[in-house]
Amino acid sequence: MKVVLFCGGLGTRMREYSESIPKPMVNIGYRPILWHVMKYYAHYGHKDFILCLGYKADLIKSYFLNYNEWLSNNFSLSQGSQIQLFNRDIQDWNITFVDTGLTANIGQRFKAVEKYLEGEEVFLANYSDGLTDLHLPTHIKHFYQRDKIGSFLCVRPSQSFHLVDMDQDGLVKDLKDVKQRDIWINGGYFIFKQEIFNYIEKGEELVLEPFQRLIAKEELIAYKYTGFFGVMDTFKEKQQLDDMYGQGERPWEVWRDKQLEVTHV
Repeated sequence: MKVVLFCGGLGTRMREYSESIPKPMVNIGYRPILWHVMKYYAHYGHKDFILCLGYKADLIKSYFLNYNEWLSNNFSLSQGSQIQLFNRDIQDWNITFVDTGLTANIGQRFKAVEKYLEGEEVFLANYSDGLTDLHLPTHIKHFYQRDKIGSFLCVRPSQSFHLVDMDQDGLVKDLKDVKQRDIWINGGYFIFKQEIFNYIEKGEELVLEPFQRLIAKEELIAYKYTGFFGVMDTFKEKQQLDDMYGQGERPWEVWRDKQLEVTHV
C-alpha cells in the first residue's frame, strides 16, 4: 500500500528551524521527523512512499540521496574504513519525489500526485509531523470493515488550553481545560480509496470542502485512538519529543523490538 507524505509546507510555527530547513527535516534524535514517520509505515510493510515536496525540496532530496545507514544502525568498523552493517533502514524503500508547488495547500499537493497513485485502490497519507504507537493494521482493518472512502486517526488534544463558554455580552459561563472536555482532533493519519480525488476541486484544502462532501455522503469515518500521539507543530512540542527521546521514552518506535531481534541474531 503506497504512502503519500505531505512535506512541502513552510512550517511557519517552527520559525526557529524553518528558515533553514523544512519542518519535516527537523530532527528528533539522530533523524528527521519525516524519517520517523516513514520508519513507522515501513515497519508495517508499507515501503512505497510518495513525497509531496515544496519548500526547500532540495534538502529533502539531498538527505535521501546521501543517506547514511550507519547513523541509526549497528555496525562494525575494521581496517579504519571498512564498515559492516548489521541491519539497514531504507534499502528496500521506494521513494518518489514530486515537486507539488511552493505555496500549494494540502489538497493541491494531493491532486498533484494523483497520477502516481493510478491503480492503487486504497492508499495511506500523512501530514508528516505527528508520531504515534497506533497499531496500523488495526486501523486499516477498521477502514475495510466500514467500507468508506476516507478515514483519519482521531486523537485527544495534547496541548493544555482552556475553552471558554460565554454569552453575547462576554459574561463567562464556564471555563475548562480542553482535556476535561470530550474533544477529539484530526491526527493526520489517513486512509483513502481512489475515489477521494473525485471530491477535491481545484484549489481546495483537503479537510475543508472535500471532507464536507464526504460527510454529506456519509463516506468519512474517524478512528478514535487514546494511545500515544505526539505532534511537532511548535517549538515547545519539538522540545517535548526531544525530552522523550533523550530519556529513552520513544513509544512511536514500534520497530525497535524487531530491530533488536535482528541485531542479536
